[in-house]
Amino acid sequence: MAMAAAGGGGAGRRLPPHSPSDLVVQTVEMHTGGEPLRIIPRLEGAEEAAVSGGLSLLSLRREVAATQDHVRRALVHEPRGHAGMYGAVVVAGGTAAGGAHLAALFLHGAGYSTMCGHAVLALGRFALDYGLVAAPSRPETAVHLRCPCGPVTAFVPWDGHRSGNPVRFHSVPAFAAATDLAIDVPGHGKVVVDIGYGGTFYAFLSAEQLGLDVCSSKTRDLVRAASAVTEAVKKQFKLRHPESEDLAFLYGTILTDGKDAFSEEPTTNICVFADEQVDRSPTGSGVTARIALQYHKGLIQLNQTRTFRSSTTGSLFTGKAVKATKFADYNAVVVEVSGEAFYTGTATFTVEEEDPLKYGFFFK
Repeated sequence: MAMAAAGGGGAGRRLPPHSPSDLVVQTVEMHTGGEPLRIIPRLEGAEEAAVSGGLSLLSLRREVAATQDHVRRALVHEPRGHAGMYGAVVVAGGTAAGGAHLAALFLHGAGYSTMCGHAVLALGRFALDYGLVAAPSRPETAVHLRCPCGPVTAFVPWDGHRSGNPVRFHSVPAFAAATDLAIDVPGHGKVVVDIGYGGTFYAFLSAEQLGLDVCSSKTRDLVRAASAVTEAVKKQFKLRHPESEDLAFLYGTILTDGKDAFSEEPTTNICVFADEQVDRSPTGSGVTARIALQYHKGLIQLNQTRTFRSSTTGSLFTGKAVKATKFADYNAVVVEVSGEAFYTGTATFTVEEEDPLKYGFFFK
């Protein structure tokens, strides 16, 4: 699609903005199963902190939140982003990358996650296409990523020229943090939830417990109910993570159709995370945590593949437990998640200093 210059007087003129002093950020735009990913290939502040400060990725996450949060707000919030926008800052080199091809910080409307499966699937393709892996191999290349929760590996199709789909990744050890936990949810009464960890913690329950249907109820009703569950669990259950307090938080609630036993048929869910943000994909870290719960309960076996459908877009991920392992005191599994990620464009964003809304605004 060609774009013509507006009016006759614009011929030969460079498109605005013309000021060289304003903040300029270039991004690569992707989506995985409908969930957007705005990739920032280079953020100088994060790069400098990673190299000069010798920071771990979890420490870098804190540093960027404290000193570079205006970048997240500018790119994720309106008017450049929207309530469902998601982002990733690529960190190549330095202690934070820990010998991996790249490290990533994950950005959402309310802050910074510790794991994001849909982003890992997209970043696997990005790493190959943007030359972050020195010698990709055919027909598939392993891309080693470091996420704040730990190392993960993406396996990306490569034809010698460009990456392809589907992409799959192997998770950090995933485990059941609590099962059949009774929680009192204001407005809904007692419900029973499971809490699983797939790089971050989620509460899981069937939408039916809340008087809803994950496939047919209005999204706003599902979002309100899931958010009420998240807040109730935070108040009534203390999460712990064996390695870091920075990882011991409930990221969100995933409402399901209740079909947890193994089946060839897809099971449908909706993930509501952070500040009432809705995942358009089936949620990679959520699939990881749900597989860990199903394995823990004896509902699936190793290498039994399940298909997960997003109630918002209908997009599909598959997941399976590929290896049993131990993670501190937990019986855990490594989970393989597979999905499709696509490029949607590139962008150059400018922040003009005199703009009163230069760092964005959040509107729900």
